[in-house]
Amino acid sequence: MLPTILDIATLKDGYRRGAFSPIDVVEAVIARIAAWPDSAVWINRVGDTALREAARALVAAGVPGEDQPLWGIPFAVKDNIDCAGLPTTAACPAFAYDAEEDAYVVARLKAAGALLVGKTNLDQFATGLNGTRSPYGAPRSVFDERYVSGGSSSGSAVAVASGQVAFALGTDTAGSGRIPAAFNNLVGVKPSRGLLSSFGLVPACRSLDCITVLAPTAGDADLVRRVAEGYDPADPYSRTMQPASLPHDRFRFGVLAGSEREFYGDAEVERLYDAAILRLEGIGGIPVPIDYAPFRECAQLLYGGPFVAERLAAIESFFADHADEMDPTVRGIVAGAARYSAVDAFRGLYELEELRQRTAAEWAKMDVMLLPTAPTIYTVEAMRADPVTLNSNLGRYTNFVNLLDCAAIAVPAGFRKDELPAGVTLVGPAFADSALAALGDRLHRAAPFGMGRDRQAALPTASALTPSTTGLIPIVVVGAHLTGMPLNHQLIDGGGVHLKTCHTAPGYRLYVLPDTVPPKPGLVRDPAYRGGGLEVEVWGLPPAAFAAFVNAIPAPLGVGKITLDDGTSASGFLCEPYAIVGAREITELGGWRAYITESAATDSSVDA
Repeated sequence: MLPTILDIATLKDGYRRGAFSPIDVVEAVIARIAAWPDSAVWINRVGDTALREAARALVAAGVPGEDQPLWGIPFAVKDNIDCAGLPTTAACPAFAYDAEEDAYVVARLKAAGALLVGKTNLDQFATGLNGTRSPYGAPRSVFDERYVSGGSSSGSAVAVASGQVAFALGTDTAGSGRIPAAFNNLVGVKPSRGLLSSFGLVPACRSLDCITVLAPTAGDADLVRRVAEGYDPADPYSRTMQPASLPHDRFRFGVLAGSEREFYGDAEVERLYDAAILRLEGIGGIPVPIDYAPFRECAQLLYGGPFVAERLAAIESFFADHADEMDPTVRGIVAGAARYSAVDAFRGLYELEELRQRTAAEWAKMDVMLLPTAPTIYTVEAMRADPVTLNSNLGRYTNFVNLLDCAAIAVPAGFRKDELPAGVTLVGPAFADSALAALGDRLHRAAPFGMGRDRQAALPTASALTPSTTGLIPIVVVGAHLTGMPLNHQLIDGGGVHLKTCHTAPGYRLYVLPDTVPPKPGLVRDPAYRGGGLEVEVWGLPPAAFAAFVNAIPAPLGVGKITLDDGTSASGFLCEPYAIVGAREITELGGWRAYITESAATDSSVDA
């Protein structure tokens, strides 16, 4: 039985246990799409027959390889991102063209085993934060069809929140990946600029655009981001990750204060924001009131200044010939770019740098910022009646992020009394993506808001992210150093931190080493073995403790790189092959803990 929401961790666990296969999941996806009452979610889809064939091909190829951490995971792509064999419309039929190749990020996801389901609706040319500016219809919040889904990544959010796919790609120039996450009880990851290549993306503002990820949990979204990212010389704005850290405990987080707390009369969203502040305090944060004014003024530059001219630059030739075939609101926004000159553009850049200096004084007070993702939510009817003002209100706390080169993650913050969701966003410096994801995951798990439309769903423990571990070196343990085992104290005494419990990638075997006290296993890599992964733990050690720990490892054990089921690798215990000659293999038990349980049961029966 598949869950209501198709999160990655649960699907991978089901595949590993044989509870269902990608073929079963694809059948469920097809049925759910057909049954969902909102027909505005999708613009174009992979045909049902082709989708079934893709799933069968995955299964026929055998268990996933180490390079397929998204094996069998269904996903959607916002229809301003190219997918080979499907049209790219940017929600404008007159603009549509047939994509001949996948966008860089789509190709990476498919290579990792993910199953493309189709292309989702959006505010035309990604110009909007509400989801109503499309000739293909207006996707609605999964909680109340009277309300907007958020945009511009509207269809992507609804596809995930309704359980039709496990994750979706969106884009975010002014908040387009974060606001729909908030309105549908999802996580929205807005990566640092340039981490995800924009090759194959129809630009909105080429210098600011970010491809984003919408998913049920921060762990899922962060996994997809890590798989999709990579330096791409075909994208002139592509950058390589230079990881930035955040403190794990006693971190300072900036909060709104005074007249800058604007919720446009929505006391319920303000209440949920205040509750999120208390939860972040509860996990080690120190709230620091900040002056949001320079960030707000920066946000106003995006639509109220010359930066809007970049939207015209993106589609200039098309606009000249087909402006009358565009959404009227989008047409008006793009047309407004014509009133700005090159001189205005330079003045805008000067103003941005002045504001950057002012925001630097606020950043000196904090490590991360906690903001409402959106100050309120509107009905589709209200948005259509006043599309510019209300859309601008939605972007009050999002528009500045790309202009100031920040990373961000939006997470659920609970529900108003009328059962509509709200969200909050953690904003940090460029390249703090992994640290922000871990902090966002902790905040998300601090209160039970469910996932997507399923408010009762428990967040899978397997998708939990580790806290910021700057300065710690990860090590994979498989036997006597596991939590509760005889040698675990060696990790704890060295200042070790338990990071996560997970599985190895396929391709490892486990043996009971003879004559070891306490009993120890031997982990051996066997690339020809295609069985499921083995349960392990990842711990983090300070550098000095790591060195001492590794130096004390007795033969035949040693340290090498172990690949985990999410495609990452870390140092860990491996055994020299000579030591397993004649040893009992326990691979089929799934891990050392299962062997210890089996041994205890056997000893008990013998004693009886």
